[in-house]
Amino acid sequence: MPIEKIATDQAPAAIGPYSQGIRAGDFVFFSGQIPLDPQTGELVPGGIREQTEQVMANMKAALEAAGLGFAQVVKSTIYLTDLGQFALVNEIYGRFFGEVPPARATVQVSALPRGAAVEIEWVAYCGC
Repeated sequence: MPIEKIATDQAPAAIGPYSQGIRAGDFVFFSGQIPLDPQTGELVPGGIREQTEQVMANMKAALEAAGLGFAQVVKSTIYLTDLGQFALVNEIYGRFFGEVPPARATVQVSALPRGAAVEIEWVAYCGC
């Protein structure tokens, strides 16, 4: 099964030895996105609301680079440094999905890269 790298300058560039996404067969596996502004590479200013909105914008850009949208996301994992922020993150995240949201896990972690408060990774089904 051939694999294909997914990359876009509309989402933050990888900050380590990984790809933004990898298409493998009928699935695309996306690396975690943190709330970096793709133009500056810096963490967006503000709190968890602004950070979550940026992560979702980054997700959208990465999905579009693979020719996909939120409707094709089948699994995601949300990493939060404070589960006390879950309700707000959940509300923002939920706006992007229709009647069949993806399977999901949400976990609290002690820290995320660049001091981010939220990171999301996901898998999409392309049926290619």
